[in-house]
Amino acid sequence: MDVGDIKTPQDLKRLDIKELGSVASGIRERIITTVKSNGGHLSSNLGAVELTVALHYVFDCPDDKIVFDVGHQSYAHKLLTGRGDKFDGLRKNDGISGFPKPSESEYDAFGTGHASTSLSVALGLAEAARMKGEERRVVAVIGDGALTGGMAYEALNAIGSEGLPVIIVLNDNEMSISRNVGAMSDYLTRLRVSKKYARLKNEIKRAVSTVPIFGDGVLHLLDKGKRFLKKLVLSNKIFESMGISYYGPFNGHDVKELVGAFRHVKNKSKPALIHVVTDKGCGLESATVDPAHSHGVSAATEAHEKLFSDVLGAFLTEAAARDSRITAVTAAMAIGTGLEGFSKACPDRFKDVGIAEEHAVTYCAALASAGAKPYFAVYSTFLQRGFDQLLHDVCIGGYPVTFCVDRAGAVGSDGVTHQGLFDLSFLTVLPNMTVMCPTDGDELKSMLEFSLGFDRPLAIRYPKSYTVTRAHEPITLGKWETVRRGKSKVTVLCAGGRALDIGERAAAATDATLVNCRFVKPLDTRLIDKAVESGHRIVTVEDNVRRGGFGESVLSYINGTGRMADVKIFAFPDAFCDERTVGSAFERAGITVENLTAACKKLEK
Repeated sequence: MDVGDIKTPQDLKRLDIKELGSVASGIRERIITTVKSNGGHLSSNLGAVELTVALHYVFDCPDDKIVFDVGHQSYAHKLLTGRGDKFDGLRKNDGISGFPKPSESEYDAFGTGHASTSLSVALGLAEAARMKGEERRVVAVIGDGALTGGMAYEALNAIGSEGLPVIIVLNDNEMSISRNVGAMSDYLTRLRVSKKYARLKNEIKRAVSTVPIFGDGVLHLLDKGKRFLKKLVLSNKIFESMGISYYGPFNGHDVKELVGAFRHVKNKSKPALIHVVTDKGCGLESATVDPAHSHGVSAATEAHEKLFSDVLGAFLTEAAARDSRITAVTAAMAIGTGLEGFSKACPDRFKDVGIAEEHAVTYCAALASAGAKPYFAVYSTFLQRGFDQLLHDVCIGGYPVTFCVDRAGAVGSDGVTHQGLFDLSFLTVLPNMTVMCPTDGDELKSMLEFSLGFDRPLAIRYPKSYTVTRAHEPITLGKWETVRRGKSKVTVLCAGGRALDIGERAAAATDATLVNCRFVKPLDTRLIDKAVESGHRIVTVEDNVRRGGFGESVLSYINGTGRMADVKIFAFPDAFCDERTVGSAFERAGITVENLTAACKKLEK
């Protein structure tokens, strides 16, 4: 059967098990072709094809629920659940999402985009089914990388305690985005030798069972000694001690073997874990050889960009040579945040903590408290997970941790779960936190140089890329940079490079004053006071939600002084954004040159 003929998992179930291999091959080809054109998550999806085929062959979705942790491995799932004819629109506006999305399909059990959440979701769905008296299987597909996240252990503890029949499929490919780190990764490596144990036991059984008279007796003794034999080959099994039955490991690219494993646990009344070993990038040599760099692939038509992450990595590598305090920290994102070069140049001062942002924040606080100079490079959407640690462990103590907040603002194709539109709101509310926004690579470099001598918490937030490089004034704490002085009575305050790009064209068209607000906290209150006192109307521009953002901070300050001023705020609305391009996100939010120009002209009248 051609992949295009599969409209629902029921079509898959009509096939003989021997035909599933060709279905998997067809799915893999479709994924490679589409990702090459549209961009997307390649290696993670290629590694999960047979696994997904086997799941839908055995379980009865949408009545049964499959929850994909992170969700960046769900392309095969989408192709098997009625979205094959829409797959060419993957990650595009009005096309299907790159992650599970319940509003898109009843087969998507829960919306996911961040790691380590699936086990909690699965337990919640299983409990809801129990409460309603429904016979329903709930399967959580979680990668070994996601097991570096603390939330997964909280859920494992609860699953074992509750005893509900949650089925956990551990997709073990020794990777998250970068190669996995930590004790759990080492533990799973040891578990993989259980294949050796199984083969050894079977070989001994076959040998002794052929011995006349003594065969049965020896087998009995062998079974009694099984625990001892396991201890010789394996370490203690964490999952079993939690009350979760462990099975595996199984070959994650052998559909028949997977189907057998899933059928075995399908009707179990207690929680079970199926350990599946896969190759990330399977079926495409380049992705198999280098799965980390094939994790997220850009669209074929995407132009070369100047990346802020390149500037960060180069600066920290150079600065570490002259400052022994510098330590760079990442949460399984060394490549994406620009720290790959640093990791090679300074391996003893590079720390990848795995998918554990909460731990990373507190770890950096402790480093700083002891005299180190830690830089935590993290995507905006993932820093959200460490808010309590930012408040409690960094800001109360005022420790000089520098947070390099990448992918801030609108992010485009990764969709609603990955937008970085909230960091200005949650960072500026924190006492002791200073927040900066560079407009280009040179300004980021200057901010990083500034950070070396700064002795308080600091966040430097920036989008993925920049297009224009400008000459800049030296950085002084809390002082903004006036880019152009206009003759009109309008001052345009821009926070960040994207805002400044838009503001620059609008200010030129209306002869307004243009300001690069490189500090969002503290505000340059002297400049604001001067503008208001001279009768200027204020326009603010930012790539953050309005609520609690830069514009509202400016407005709140002016109101607090008791003065009156016209203030027009251009920011993202109080809503989630699922636009698949940065341009369309700004347009939908109304943050355009045309709208900004019109506002400046209206305020001037």
